[in-house]
Amino acid sequence: MTDPRLGLTVTHRRYVPYAHAHYGGALVDGAYTLGLFGDVATEVAIVMDGDEGLLAGYSEVRFLGPVRAGDVLEATVEVVRVGRRSRELRCTAQVVARAEPERGPSAARVLEPPLPVVEATATLVVPGP
Repeated sequence: MTDPRLGLTVTHRRYVPYAHAHYGGALVDGAYTLGLFGDVATEVAIVMDGDEGLLAGYSEVRFLGPVRAGDVLEATVEVVRVGRRSRELRCTAQVVARAEPERGPSAARVLEPPLPVVEATATLVVPGP
């Protein structure tokens, strides 16, 4: 029998403020996206277990493209394994809209298709019964 919690998916979208740009070209550090995954994983834990849980760690983190200030970033977490107290999560992030300052100070466009920027596997731990 398959656990009905498998496949549970939660998505958050967030505008990346210019205050988070740390590098030339308005680049944002990779920790920003990992932090967003943590927020989404917290919602997964609340939905599944009625507790915020604890994000124990990431593995297989892959940075696939740049995240820039002015991006609209979409982070999705999917439950791929359910243990007694742990959950394995597939985390993906993509840029769905991007600022275009070369066209004007507030110019931006929707990216079609979205640009994948980060993939990771996370382990979430929840309290025992």
